[in-house]
Amino acid sequence: MTQIANDTRMIPVGVSGGILLAAFSATTFGLSGPLATGLLGNGWSPGAIVLARIAIAAIALAPFTVVALRGKWHLLRSQAIQILLYGVLAVAGAQFCYFSAVATMDVAPALLIEYTAPAAVVAWLWITKGQRPSRLTVIGAVLAAAGLVLVLDLISGADLAWSGVAWAFAAMIGATAYFLISAETGSGLPPLALAGAGLVVGAVTLGVLAATGLLPMRANTDPTAYAFGSLPWWAPLLLLGVVTAAISYATGVAAIRLLGSRVASFVALLEVVAAVLFAWLLVDQLPGLAQLAGGILVIAGVVAVRLGDRDIA
Repeated sequence: MTQIANDTRMIPVGVSGGILLAAFSATTFGLSGPLATGLLGNGWSPGAIVLARIAIAAIALAPFTVVALRGKWHLLRSQAIQILLYGVLAVAGAQFCYFSAVATMDVAPALLIEYTAPAAVVAWLWITKGQRPSRLTVIGAVLAAAGLVLVLDLISGADLAWSGVAWAFAAMIGATAYFLISAETGSGLPPLALAGAGLVVGAVTLGVLAATGLLPMRANTDPTAYAFGSLPWWAPLLLLGVVTAAISYATGVAAIRLLGSRVASFVALLEVVAAVLFAWLLVDQLPGLAQLAGGILVIAGVVAVRLGDRDIA
């Protein structure tokens, strides 16, 4: 993991290495929702789950972060603002706002609003850096958006609350920050160091929110039920922390460094498709034909965005 996330030169340069890492990161991120569903069904609060997830991830990445920072500890001071923004916005902020959104509105529209982040990334790069999107990029954005509507099954209608919409848009800002901050290569901060240090900041931030009562905390030690059987309460927590957070953030930052924030943000839409498939396997939520068609549209959109990005590179 250290070589993969600490030095992107160890990864095959070009589409294959970056796309594979980004797809792997999106897939592991997509596992988090179905895993958390079992804990939520047992009475765990979203706040308790997300705090445990980020804290476990920070601990799991700590040894690799130390190795990545060997001889570069001064970067923690010189890049403190980047690390703080990443930890507060991209880690703690995105997750806290998303869980606040689903407390007052349906999960599907909240997730769809959060995943307007790729469009926000394109707009930000256009406004601040003059990177005007190509026609293929715009087509890819439209295809991916249409695919997400089908994957999330919004056609049947959804209950919207303005407070939830506001929280979901705040989560979108956090997701946008994740892609933009991760893509910064001029700081000299290794990808793994950014991920590890950011997770520590995120865990501390969420801990403060929990201590002040802004993040409700409920947990128990009852077995967690899934479609294949039951797991002890700590098993899904470990998977959430190590697989869906530590590994996901480490590989995600490395992928963004290779692909750039625009392309990586669209590849990350595969997380929604992965979440639907994992929900089918773990909690018996079988996707319909419309959702499968939506997944194909999302993939087509990712391909179009990649081709469009190559045209303007």
